Amino acid sequence: MDMKSQNEPKNELGMVICKYCNEVMYTLPTNRLRKFYSECGKEQCALKKQGVKPQSTQPKMVYGLTEGNASMKALLGGKGANLAEMTRSGLPVPQGFTITTEACRAFFRSGNRIEDELLAQIQSALHKLEEETGQQLGDSESPLLVSVRSGSVTSMPGMMDTILNLGLNDDTVLGLAASTGNERFAYDCYRRLIQMFGNVVLGIESYHFEHQLHRLKKNAGAELDQDVTAEGWKNLIASYKSCIKLKTGRDFPQQVHEQLKLAVEAVFKSWNNNRARIYRNIHHIPHDQGTAVNVQRMVFGNKGDDCGTGVVFTRNPSTGDNELFGEYLVNAQGEDVVAGVRTPHSIAALKLAMPVIYEQLAQVCKRLERHYKDMQDIEFTVESGKLFVLQTRTGKRNAQAALKLAVDFVKEGLISREDALQRIEPSHLDQLLHRRIDESKVLDLLAVGLPASPGAAIGVAVFDADSAAEWKRSGRQVILIRPETTPEDIHGLLASEGVLTSRGGMTSHAAVVARGMGKPCVCGCEGVHIDLEARRMIAGENVIEEGDWITLDGASGRVIKGAVPLREAAVTAELLQMLEWADDIRKLGVYANADNPEDAETARSFGAEGIGLCRTEHMFFAPVRLAAMQRMIMADAKDERQSALDELLPMQQSDFEGIFQAMDGLPVTIRLLDPPLHEFLPKINELQRKLENAFRTEEKIQLAQMIRKVQTLHESNPMLGWRGCRLGIVYPEIYAMQIEAIFKAASACMDRGISVHSEIMIPLIGHASELMRLRELVDRIAEQVLRADRKGASGYKVGTMIEVPRAALTARQIANHADFFSFGTNDLTQMTLGYSRDDAEGKFLTHYLEHKVLAHNPFQALDTEGVGQLIEMAVTAGRSAKPSLKTGICGEHGGDKASIAFCHEIGLDYVSCSPYRVPMARIAAAQAAIEQRHRAELV
Repeated sequence: MDMKSQNEPKNELGMVICKYCNEVMYTLPTNRLRKFYSECGKEQCALKKQGVKPQSTQPKMVYGLTEGNASMKALLGGKGANLAEMTRSGLPVPQGFTITTEACRAFFRSGNRIEDELLAQIQSALHKLEEETGQQLGDSESPLLVSVRSGSVTSMPGMMDTILNLGLNDDTVLGLAASTGNERFAYDCYRRLIQMFGNVVLGIESYHFEHQLHRLKKNAGAELDQDVTAEGWKNLIASYKSCIKLKTGRDFPQQVHEQLKLAVEAVFKSWNNNRARIYRNIHHIPHDQGTAVNVQRMVFGNKGDDCGTGVVFTRNPSTGDNELFGEYLVNAQGEDVVAGVRTPHSIAALKLAMPVIYEQLAQVCKRLERHYKDMQDIEFTVESGKLFVLQTRTGKRNAQAALKLAVDFVKEGLISREDALQRIEPSHLDQLLHRRIDESKVLDLLAVGLPASPGAAIGVAVFDADSAAEWKRSGRQVILIRPETTPEDIHGLLASEGVLTSRGGMTSHAAVVARGMGKPCVCGCEGVHIDLEARRMIAGENVIEEGDWITLDGASGRVIKGAVPLREAAVTAELLQMLEWADDIRKLGVYANADNPEDAETARSFGAEGIGLCRTEHMFFAPVRLAAMQRMIMADAKDERQSALDELLPMQQSDFEGIFQAMDGLPVTIRLLDPPLHEFLPKINELQRKLENAFRTEEKIQLAQMIRKVQTLHESNPMLGWRGCRLGIVYPEIYAMQIEAIFKAASACMDRGISVHSEIMIPLIGHASELMRLRELVDRIAEQVLRADRKGASGYKVGTMIEVPRAALTARQIANHADFFSFGTNDLTQMTLGYSRDDAEGKFLTHYLEHKVLAHNPFQALDTEGVGQLIEMAVTAGRSAKPSLKTGICGEHGGDKASIAFCHEIGLDYVSCSPYRVPMARIAAAQAAIEQRHRAELV
C-alpha cells in the first residue's frame, strides 16, 4: 500500500484516496489519522487484495486549486473551475481551495448545517494552504488571511456574497500590522472584515456601518478611506463591534475557525437570497445547482501606492472592439471599484502608472482569451508591485458586441463557424432588431409587467382602439392601454406604437398580435389600475391621463413616465454574416406569420422563405371592413349574408394580391376564417350601455337586434365551440368567398408575371370527413375561377392546421385529403393540457413555475413530452399515408429556440414565426442541426 510522506498533517481522517483522480474511495476502520493512496477501479488495487471492505463512502467535497480543471465546472462552479485551470497553467493565482456545489446541496439537505465530514475536509484543505503559504490562520505573528467567495456554475455577477480579510481578530491584527509595518493598513482591513461579516454573516443592514463610516470621515476631515488614520480605524472598529453586539446580542467572533465556518455557511445561504432567486428566474438558471465556495489567500491592493485592484475585459463588451476595457484603483480593495465611492481610472491609464504591470496584464488577457476562446472578464490585484489574477469568466456583452466577437473569433481562427453560431442567444437578436431605450435617460419608473414583445416605444396614452386609430390619423404617436385586448382592438393595435395591458400573460391576445406586428408589448402589469371611464391610468402616486407621454420597454416589461429617447434597430454586417453561415448549415425551413402585405415584406427582408400562417380574420377589423363583417353576421337570410360577402371579397382579394406580390415565388399559407363570429361584434355590456343612451328609434332597433344576435352567438366555451371549419361547413358561402378571393388574387398576380404558390389551410379539423368536404369546396371553386393553364401554374395546395388532439390521433386518415399539416401549437397546447392561455398565466401558471410543478411555460416553450408527442405521432402517421406530406408549426413556439430544436429532431419541414423573429429562428435552426451532429459524433 502506498503511503504519503511523514509530512502528512496530523489531524486527518483515515481515508483511502485515488492517487490518480484524488477521489475519496473509502474511510478505514482505523485509529491512525492518515491518508492512504491507491488506485481506484484497478484489479491490482492493494485494498482489494487485502480484502479491506468499505465502511462508509464519503464524497470528496473540497478540492485544492491544483486538483481541478475547467471540465469540473458543475462541481467546482465557474469561478473554482477557472481558478484551477489558471493555477494549472502557471498564472499568478493566490493559493486556495474550492468547496463544491454538492457540499452546498448537502448543506441545504441537512437543514442549513455543515456536516462534520465537510468540516474535516475544509480543515484538511486549510492545513495544506497553510503549508503552501508558510502562514497559519489565527497566527498572532504572521497571520494567514483568506477571502471567502461564492462561485455558481452559471455566472450570476453580484448576486451572492463575499467576505474578505477573514482571519483578523484583536490579536492577529497586531501581527498583520507588525509583519507589514503598516498599522493603518492592518486596521483598515480589520474594519472591512467586521463590516462585511456583520452584513453578510450576521444580517445587519449595511447602512448601520456606512453611517458610522461617513461620520468618522466627516469628523476627521477625510475625503477618502486612505486619508483615515490608524487611530481613526481603531475607533471605528470599536463602534462596529458595539453595533454588532446591539443588533445581534453577540460579540464579533474572535475565534478565526468559527469565522471561517460561519462565512462558508453564509455564502451557501446567499444562494437563496431574494436577488439571486430573481436573477435565476429571469435567466432560467436551475435553482438546484447550488454554489461552490472559494477560499483563497488574501492579496492586498490597499497596502500602498504600488498596489491596486481592478477589472479588465479582454475586448470592449459594448462594441466588441479588440482593445482592453476596464477600470482600476490604486491603493484599494476589490469592493472599492464597484462601490462607486472613488472614481476609478480607465485601464489604459495603468499603462502609464504601472507599465510593467500593464504589460503583464495584457499578456494574461491574451493568454486567457486564447485558452477559453472567448472574451474574458478578469479581476486582478496588484500587491506591492506583483500582479495576481483573482478570477476569470466569460464576459457579459451586449448584442452588437456578441455578434462582432463571434465573427472576429472565426476570422482569427480561434473558433469555427459552428462555434460562433452556438454563442448567439435570442436576446441578442431581440436587442438588435428592435428599438431600445437609452438607459441613461430613464428617470421615472411607473411599473413593471411581463416583457411580452421586445422593443421600445414612446407615445401618448390612449384607452380604446378607436381613439388610437383617430389620434394616429392626426399624426400623433400613441400607446394603447387596455385591461386586456380582444380581436376587435386590432385597428388600435395597428395604429399604436406599443401596447400595455394590466391583465393577460405572455401568450395573451395582445402579446401574440404585438409580436406578430413587431410592436413592443407589456402585459399583465398588475401594478397599474386602468380606469376606462375616467380615461386614465394610476400607478402608485402617479396618474397618467389620456394624452400624457409614456415609454414602454417590451424587453424588460418596464413602463416609464414621459418620453425616453430610443435607439434605432440596426442590421449589422456581422448579423448578415452570421445569418449566411446559419443558412448554410440549417435543414429546417423558416417561414413567417404575416397577415398583411407590409408584414410579408418585412418577413422577406429578414429572410423568410414563405408565409406559414396568414390569419385572415385579422383582415376584417378595419372600420369599413368590420361594418361589412357585422352586416354579414347579423344577416338572417342567405341573400343578405351573400350581399355582405360580395362587399368583402374585393377587399380580401386586394390583401392577397399584396401578399403574393411581396412573396413572389415563395409559398403563402392562408388560413380560412377561424375565430367565433361573436368576436367581430361589440361586447354585450357595451351594446347595452349604448342602447340606454340612444335617442333615435332606428338606432335603438339596430342595437337591440345586435344584442339579440350576440346573445344567440354566445357560447360557454368559445374555444371549443362554433369556429374554424365548423363555421365553414354550416355557412359554406363564407369560406367560398375567401377561397374565391385567393384564386382571383392568384390569377391577377400571375397576369403580372408574379409567381404564386398558394396553400389553403382549413382550421380546426378533427375528423377526416370535415377536411374532405371542405377540400371539395376548394377544388370546385378553383375549377370555376382559374383557367386551365392558371390552375396548373398556381400549383395550389390544400392542408389543415392540426390543433385538435383527435386530428393528431387520426392523422393517417386526414392525410389522405391533405397536402400539408401545419401544427397550431397554441391551441394544441391549450386542448392537450386543458389550460386556457389567457387565464392560466394570470392565475395558477406563475405558481406552477415558481414551485416547479412545471419546468417551463408550455405556451412559450413546447411541451415536448405531451404536445410534442402528439405532433411527432401525427407526422409519422401522416407521412406513412402520404410520404410527400409537408409539415411545419405556425404557433408561437415557432420562434422559440428549444421548440425549434424539437421540430428539427422530429423532421418537420419548417417553422413559422413572427417576422421579427425570423433571423433568430434561422440561427436557432442552424444551432439545432449543429447539436444533432455533435450528438451523433459522440455515439
